[in-house]
Amino acid sequence: MSKAFASQSDLADKAITFEQLSAHCWAYTAEGDPNSGVIIGEQFIMVSDATATPAMAQDLIARIRTVSDKPIKYVLLTHYHAVRVLGASAYRAEGATEVIASQGTYELIVERGAQDMQSEMERFPRLFRNAESVPGLTWPTMVIAGGDPTRGEVPGRLVIDLGGVKVQIWHPGPGHTRGDTIAWVEEEKVLFSGDLVEYEAGVYTGDAQLAEWPATLEVLRVLKAEAIVPGRGEAMKGAANVNKALDYTKRWVEMLFAAGKEAAAANMSLKAAMDHTRHSMDPVFGHVFIYEHCLPFDVSRAFDEASGIKHPRIWTAARDKEMWAALQG
Repeated sequence: MSKAFASQSDLADKAITFEQLSAHCWAYTAEGDPNSGVIIGEQFIMVSDATATPAMAQDLIARIRTVSDKPIKYVLLTHYHAVRVLGASAYRAEGATEVIASQGTYELIVERGAQDMQSEMERFPRLFRNAESVPGLTWPTMVIAGGDPTRGEVPGRLVIDLGGVKVQIWHPGPGHTRGDTIAWVEEEKVLFSGDLVEYEAGVYTGDAQLAEWPATLEVLRVLKAEAIVPGRGEAMKGAANVNKALDYTKRWVEMLFAAGKEAAAANMSLKAAMDHTRHSMDPVFGHVFIYEHCLPFDVSRAFDEASGIKHPRIWTAARDKEMWAALQG
């Protein structure tokens, strides 16, 4: 029997945790749903990843207001995916004047933001059940210059002083997308990674740069973070647990791409590539949140990249359904 498309059968609300990680850093997590990070300074607040809708953002705002009344001046888009960015407009009433993204993320919004919005709304009906509150695409007001450190380039870095805490914002290299951006609070050793890092949850790679992703994870490892807010999964505390999250993500990416390369070299069909990938990945990852949602998109991208398609093809709602039907029979 074919599985329900993407996350259409995942309709139960998740238990939300709002947890303090250091003097100024907080994690907003929800059992495998997309996470957000919060950095609270003496003058301003920054939110990393805005949630899927303005209606959903109200819950995060309410939790922030239990610990601070400072203006939420900055919203960071770690990447362009709708489930992360379409809640940004809710923060305007809380003082938000700046929406920050990398040049790569801005370019991806221009190229495919509208298609991604429609696609993700159909994939995640629970997260977008208040879709009417979304006014449209989220556009950055501050764009960080590009630069890929994995190729010896110097990335642009933005340093935001929130009052008593400084946040470094930069693009460490391609991975989950080609525009991934992190927030790093060096003095407190807290990393907000977006979907570059996950833990005990599906690693979505449908728009990824799989060959470069492991090297980007090693760029993050060099920071020696002592806490991390991953894109999905629990916040990880302690250097050993941060490394555990990095290792988890790296293992997923490398195992997936190895299977994709084997499938492409053997000239398999996409359905055969899916079966081949399951043979190695199901025993290791089959138990985690949104595994069955992610895997078809992941296999499609791994097969594409292994076949020489460097720039990910745009997912549309129609392409989503066609791929799903082809792989779920």
